[in-house]
Amino acid sequence: MAYVATRGGERAIEQSQRLFKAEMGEITPERVAEIRAAMPYLIDRVMGEASLYDEDLAALALAQTGGELYEAVLLLRAWRTTQPRIAVAEPVTQEGLFTHRRISATFKDIPGGQVLGPTMDYAHRILATEVLDGEVHRPDPVEPAARPSPARQPSVAEWQAENGLLTAAVPDTTVGNDIPDVTREPLLFPAKRAHTLQSLARAETGGVLALGYAAQRGYGQAHPTVNELRLAEAEIVVTHPRGTQFSAGRVKVSQAEVVDKKGDGLRLGFAATLGWNEVKVIAAATLDLNAEGAPKGAPTEEEFFLYHTEGVESSGFCIHFKLPHYVTFQSSLDAMRDAKAQKAATEKSPEPAE
Repeated sequence: MAYVATRGGERAIEQSQRLFKAEMGEITPERVAEIRAAMPYLIDRVMGEASLYDEDLAALALAQTGGELYEAVLLLRAWRTTQPRIAVAEPVTQEGLFTHRRISATFKDIPGGQVLGPTMDYAHRILATEVLDGEVHRPDPVEPAARPSPARQPSVAEWQAENGLLTAAVPDTTVGNDIPDVTREPLLFPAKRAHTLQSLARAETGGVLALGYAAQRGYGQAHPTVNELRLAEAEIVVTHPRGTQFSAGRVKVSQAEVVDKKGDGLRLGFAATLGWNEVKVIAAATLDLNAEGAPKGAPTEEEFFLYHTEGVESSGFCIHFKLPHYVTFQSSLDAMRDAKAQKAATEKSPEPAE
């Protein structure tokens, strides 16, 4: 594919950038703080798709791009590449998560109980239009629970494995820098398990939702049930160069397990990501469940959904069509003109005498 340079010079390009930035006006620390406070779930989505957990930087990226998600994620990923890797944290287990929300659609009474946590699942969607008339919309205060749920909750899948309902996963003993890293290695197929889960963790939410929904509607091999959905905080435990372990803080994480009946047992699909993003991990776990045995070109084929939910790459490819394509387009027009001319010449030529 051939490209030619955009004419107009450096000044025209600079002015086009100024026009874009003029829409946002001044970016102040106060604006960044307001975005962070007012839109926590949007911040979570940007951090998850950028695979970088920093709420301030995510809010800054949104402020700098006017809320254009693909640009914000691209900015954050680009900044991430400039930072050194100091350490690799210890593995995070389900039992070690500080759980805010944990539900299951497979059993009413799961070990530890259902924990609704923060959700709009059971609420009426009513727009607070009174705010536009000058009123202040204040949420009702949260009432403390009579019996608070334990912060640490057991794994539903492990309980099922103990009862012979599914086969427990083989523990992965790979640690530290030996863990495959999709940000440093190419994504090849069949993909490494670590690359699959990492790609789903940073995949574009809308793309994952579209393909996961397609699988649920019949374009996949399995219609799953949510085995366990968690919104939690994970303790980041790292090892000091002197050998002592310490907590570097907590990060919000989402994880989902979905199951489907297979033979006399259950098979499991899994996904997790940074931040709280329920719909993404449910759809991603659905794709993970459906990947095995998916036919070529199906939305649930691993190569299909891992490539096409990579938001930065896919949006960049679509956007690149705005670049000048004069050479290739004119070549196509020349070929069309030649074909028409040859057709016209053939139609005008006299029929041969019998």
